[in-house]
Amino acid sequence: MVICAYSDDRWDLLSDAVASVRNQTLPAHEVIIVVDHNERLQRRARAAFPSVHVVRNEQPRGLSGSRNAGVHHATGEVVVFLDDDARAEPNWLGALLAPYRRPEVMGTGGEIVPRWEAQPPQWLPPEFHWVVGCSYLGLPDEPREIRNPLGANMSFRRDVLARIDGFTPGIGRVDTVPLGCEETELAIRVRRETGGVVVYLPSARVEHFVPATRTTWRYFAARCWAEGRSKAQVTASVGRDDALSTERRYVTRTLPRGIVRSSVEVARGDPYGLTRAVAIVGGLGITAAGFATGRVGNFRTALRRGRRAATPLPKGLNDLGRDRSQDMSDREIGKAAENEQHERMEREHKRRDQAGY
Repeated sequence: MVICAYSDDRWDLLSDAVASVRNQTLPAHEVIIVVDHNERLQRRARAAFPSVHVVRNEQPRGLSGSRNAGVHHATGEVVVFLDDDARAEPNWLGALLAPYRRPEVMGTGGEIVPRWEAQPPQWLPPEFHWVVGCSYLGLPDEPREIRNPLGANMSFRRDVLARIDGFTPGIGRVDTVPLGCEETELAIRVRRETGGVVVYLPSARVEHFVPATRTTWRYFAARCWAEGRSKAQVTASVGRDDALSTERRYVTRTLPRGIVRSSVEVARGDPYGLTRAVAIVGGLGITAAGFATGRVGNFRTALRRGRRAATPLPKGLNDLGRDRSQDMSDREIGKAAENEQHERMEREHKRRDQAGY
């Protein structure tokens, strides 16, 4: 069991997450808290949770690096991931692990329901609950194979994670930057490597805290934009077909049904029906724009790195300095973009540290 944490401001939420894990009907084999580059939080967690293994993320800053650190320290056959702002129901762990009796199951994920800090926003369509890190309308309502789980509530076989080198650094959230999709990219590689399946289990339920700051139109737009950028990174890493397979059904089936439902709600006198329809159309447009921008950025990054590789070298080494931008694979382009994003993040954190933020 791995819980990743990064901020002292989320201490009460982290404490609730740990308490919910201790209250499971099926006890966890071990509980690991990975602290992401925060020495004070690490000391506090070690003092407050003596029975928990508290470790430091010594990998690149961010959720992917923290989860990889957790996998490194884990000893169980299955690694379970719970967000530090999520609270599990008592039967959650047993439900999440039950499918592993089938040898073809490589990963599982469960339902994530919102625990609103403030009044739930009436304008937010249920098809877009992924914006606040929760299960959304369009996911199965019964156990079923899926492409990938949602990161706040998921598990994978540990040996498989080790075989594919875990989560890809450079993809996913860093502190409060609302990027994501690291679990999508990983789950696709898990299925490719093993030929196995990932199973969604609505009965494995957790509550995910949603602060009031994430119920605004501004956050909605920022998260949709970031999701598009993240999907571009996943596409560069694993290819368009797998990266967008679920999204195609979501765009062509789930969202049109949401617009129709919202229109019916308007006709029935619901004043928020129209705003939900606008949110569906606007959210799709912003996400698509973020994806397009991300794809352009990936190619520009690859071309810049290709030009640097083409810089003339000493005689006898010119063949190593050829311009590789013409034959770079999608994965190479993705890695170049991931590395550049990580470098930008590190520069930003250094700037904040020097400014005393």
